[in-house]
Amino acid sequence: MKTILNLTIFLLISCSVTPQKEISKKIPADTFSSNCHSGLAKHYNSSQNAINIIPNSNPSLIGMIKIDGGDFLMGAPDILGRDDEYPQHKVSVSSFYMDETEVTNSQFAVFIKATGYVTTAEKAPIWEDLKKQLPPGTPKPADSLLIAASLVFKPTLGPVPLNNPGLWWQWKKGADWKHPEGPESSITGKENFPVVQISWDDAIAYARWAGKRLPTEAEWEFAARGGLKDQPYPWGSEEPYDGKPKANTWDGQFPYNNTRKDNYSGLAPVKSYAANNFGLFDMAGNVWEWCNDNYSSDYYRQLSSETSKNPTGPIDSYDPNQPGVPVKVIRGGSFMCNEKYCSGYRASSRMISSADTGLQNTGFRCVFSIK
Repeated sequence: MKTILNLTIFLLISCSVTPQKEISKKIPADTFSSNCHSGLAKHYNSSQNAINIIPNSNPSLIGMIKIDGGDFLMGAPDILGRDDEYPQHKVSVSSFYMDETEVTNSQFAVFIKATGYVTTAEKAPIWEDLKKQLPPGTPKPADSLLIAASLVFKPTLGPVPLNNPGLWWQWKKGADWKHPEGPESSITGKENFPVVQISWDDAIAYARWAGKRLPTEAEWEFAARGGLKDQPYPWGSEEPYDGKPKANTWDGQFPYNNTRKDNYSGLAPVKSYAANNFGLFDMAGNVWEWCNDNYSSDYYRQLSSETSKNPTGPIDSYDPNQPGVPVKVIRGGSFMCNEKYCSGYRASSRMISSADTGLQNTGFRCVFSIK
């Protein structure tokens, strides 16, 4: 990772990529699935300004869908999954409300105006926090590298190894929620697009202000399935690229050729594709969505012996590929997901990211508990 280390100083380890099981003639045997966010740039910034936000005591349910609780089998129902999607296990969730779409730029702008909150990407990394996560003796980088920045997707010119996300991610000064592709970009005219470049800390701050919370991983998967049983996708069993477009994903060869079969090469406005059976949009593709849970690679095995009631994730997080980094669960895939690289749009697919990492393809939606 020498090239990436020189570029950002934060790309510490390469993305862990393992061959995905061959599942059909439609998906080649060399198909890859990956933990596609491990090893990427991290801020390690404090989120102290979030705790000063006063929660809304009368949250609005406009734009939310009531999800009646129930029991379901959580995890991969077939051989499509990665190791951390097994074993499939029984889970029971209580009823809750969920945003029908990802939080949009216009909604997030209201939050910023009301609170003056400063997002993670808008703050320079703090060396005293950063060095705690690095190997002992790591020298302090030049101050010119400790800048307010975030990760921006940059397509390659041709085929590249898919085990090195640093080849298509760029640590870019001035990239933030208002400038998702860097300082020259803007969200003007994109008020109805999902807000991105949002860390878990930022999402928690917004949810607190709205009087809501982030969904648990179990709630998210239950909602994504829309009442369907043992189906790989939120829409059922039809393969993602068969028939009419069902989600905003990467059509073509990742990360250099997007055919735009789904009409978009990057982000899409919310509600661009059909909702699932619960009336929820973009539960597959467009942007990854933060869940509240810590991630642990063996968490499902811990739950396999009995029905879990409203599980909230492990107490501590653990990713064997970056054992010293606290990580959170993200769900749903993004516009960058492709069968050759990351079939993250499957309902059971799990990915992770550090809580202080913002990306051009990561956003969130909120839930509200029914008492």
